[in-house]
Formats: sequence, structure tokens, C-alpha cells
Amino acid sequence: MGTPNKNENKAGFFASMTSGFSMFSSAMHRSVNGLLGYEGVEVINPEGGKEDAEEEAQRGRWRDEERDSYWKMMQKYIGSDITSMVTLPVLIFEPMTMLQKMAELMEYSHLLDQADECEDPYMRLVYASSWAISVYFAYQRTLKPFNPILGETYEMVNHRGITFISEQVSHHPPMSAGHAENEHFTYDVTSKLKTKFLGNSVDVYPVGRTRVTLKRDGVVLDLVPPPTKVNNLIFGRTWVDSPGEMVMTNLTTGDKVVLYFQPCGWFGANRYEVDGYVYNADEEPKILMTGKWSESLSYQPCDSEGEPLPGTELKEVWHVAETPPNDKFQYTYFAHKLNSFDTAPKKLLASDSRLRPDRWALEKGDLSKAGAEKSSLEERQRAEKRNREAKGHNFMPKWFDMTEEVTTTPWGELEIYRYNGKYTEHRNAVDNSDAIVIDDVQSIEFDPWQFGDLSEE
Repeated sequence: MGTPNKNENKAGFFASMTSGFSMFSSAMHRSVNGLLGYEGVEVINPEGGKEDAEEEAQRGRWRDEERDSYWKMMQKYIGSDITSMVTLPVLIFEPMTMLQKMAELMEYSHLLDQADECEDPYMRLVYASSWAISVYFAYQRTLKPFNPILGETYEMVNHRGITFISEQVSHHPPMSAGHAENEHFTYDVTSKLKTKFLGNSVDVYPVGRTRVTLKRDGVVLDLVPPPTKVNNLIFGRTWVDSPGEMVMTNLTTGDKVVLYFQPCGWFGANRYEVDGYVYNADEEPKILMTGKWSESLSYQPCDSEGEPLPGTELKEVWHVAETPPNDKFQYTYFAHKLNSFDTAPKKLLASDSRLRPDRWALEKGDLSKAGAEKSSLEERQRAEKRNREAKGHNFMPKWFDMTEEVTTTPWGELEIYRYNGKYTEHRNAVDNSDAIVIDDVQSIEFDPWQFGDLSEE
């Protein structure tokens, strides 16, 4: 399995296998540290392949000189929350913001339509939880989305009758709010990510609240996703895992679904796998669910012991859509649409993520311009904050209102923002006007700092 001839003087990484997994981990650390000279850095091969630690550590996006420089810069942040850091190099970014990433949940929104139309309360949860799982195919991308500028927005229309709006409502801590709606459901989220940097990896805790209301019966669903771990940030091939439980609860009836994301084990065992059950309000299993969040999910009725009912079979409920081959950013076709003006409404807001010059430059492959524009935007944001504080003004979001409600999540408390309905009024007014669809990004200057009266836009 190893390469003994090549590494005969380095004690062979995989030779430690015969001594057990504790020595396996120890040998990996010694091997990497001996080669690179860094302490406490773990390099993981997500494929569980045949390379030893030295070979795996040489993989990744960084050249040696970049990696060394970046490691020296990042060491001081070990153990810290790095959500608000603005010094990250543009090389590790994808041409999308967190506000757009929130909209990726809408790719398979037809599953929520089916949940709304479904009369079986347990199948309703099968459809709705499959919708929640489906976005993890997009979350496996290893490039980082841009942190939105305070006041930045993202709008989406022309997809299954959905109107979507998200807004960056706080800068410290970074918080976003989103609202989506069509004839079948409303979707509301307040999101505040919490991170912990561990050297060569980062843990991401979704301190947020997601609520879906199915319109036919007024059923309210609450979603608690699992944490995510990004491995091999600096050394080795970067990859993402989300071990833990996802819980979706029907707040109206007490039914719930609990799905367990299997952690990636040694040699890639169990990677992507998801298993769990739909339970009634008495916590009795009714439907089992199984699959891979990277491919598909299936379901099957079960007995009170969780065993499949005789005469039933697994049926597929969700399958990942076809994706572009060899895509530079590993985007789906839908993700590309989110960056395009095909999903933009009439008279796009000047604060929209599509218009960010750093995002636009990165999408076009101009890293130098993207980096310069990113720095410029961040400095403008700091200047705007100084100006606001000098005048004694507080930032007020346009489309969401901060409530007095504070909810408890597994990873901390969260202040809740509520959609105020003003965007619907604004969009109806624009759609009934003679405005034209914006199709030229150069025709609008990105401006999240303009807080004028909507009637004057």
C-alpha cells in the first residue's frame, strides 16, 4: 500500500497499520511534521488511498512558498472564530457570496411543493427533509464564498415561481437573513455562522434558525442542521465533511425526522452516507431513510422496531441533478444561474451580490483585480462604519426587522430577524412598472451603502 522504496528512510507511513489506529494517527503526525517541519497539523486523505502522509501533504492549491507564508499568518488564529476575518487571500474564494449560497437551497424546491401537496404527514417529512439534505451536494465545494458587505442583498426570481430575497443584516457578528416564497411554501432563515480554526481544518457551527411553512395546512417545519468540518485547509487536498444529526421537526404535530450524517472513516469508509427515520409525535419510527447526500436519498415504510415492512421496497425520493463536466468551480447548472441575470428581477437592487466587482473579477479569472476590489470594498465598509458612528446612526436593514426574540441553538443563542414584507411591495411595484430586465453588469455600480427611499429608486 505504501511506497517503501521511495520512503525507506522515513519509516513508511502505512507500516504502522499493524500497530493499530492510535499508532496510525501518531505516525501520520510524525511523518508530516518530519517532512514539513510543522507541529500539530493533521493531513487526511479523504479517499483513504494508497499515498502516505508526505505525498498527501504535498497536494492542494498552495505552492510551497504560499503555503509557508499562509501557515505563518494563520497560526495565531488557532482555536479562534475566523468568521469575520477579512485578510484571507482571494485565491481560496469562489465567485459567490454567502447570500447566494443561501439561495442554493432553492435548487430542489419542488420537494417542498410536494411536501405541501402531500396528505401523509410522514411522507411530508420525507420530502421536506430530502430538500434540506439536497443542498449538501453544493456544500462539498471547498472554495470559500465571499462574506457579504453590510447591507448587501441577493434577489432571485424565475425559478419555480419563487421570489427570494436575502440581506446581510449585521457585520459583527456576521449575520444574514433570508425569505423565499411561492404558492406552496414560505422559507425564513436567520443565519449566524460560528467557526473554530484548528490549524489545518476549521469547524463550522450553523448558529441559525430555519423555518418552512407549508401553505395548504399551515404546517411549520423547523430545521437544525449538523456542523461541518473543512479538512486540509493548508496541507493536503481540501475536503468537507458534515458528521452529526440533522433534525427537522413538525412544530404543528410534533412529528420529526432525524437523519445521521456518517463521519468519513479510515480509507473513506461511510463517506457521504445518511441514515435515519421519520418518527411520529410518540417517537415511534414510521419511515426509514437512507442514501448519500452526494447522490440520492430513498425511503421505505418500517415497523416500530425500524425494520422495513414486508412487501415494501426502497423508493428514491431525490437524486442529484446533472452537473457540468469538469466545472472550474464545481458549480451545478443552478449555481451558475444564481450568478447570472437569468434569475435576476426587473430593476435589480444596486446592493445585489451579482454586482460585486471582486466577485465579478474572480468569475472572469482575474485574481489580481479581484483581490484589489475585495480590499477596496472592505475599506469602504470600514469607512462607512466610521461615518455612521460619527453621526450616531445605527444600521437598519431594509427588508428584515430585528425582533426581541432570542432562540437557543446547539451552538449558542441567536437573535431573530423577521421578514417585514417591504420587498414584496417593492417587487410588485417594479414588476407593474415599465422597468426592463437588467442584463449588463457594467450598467449598475455595486452600492450597498445607499439607503434611500424605495420610491426614489
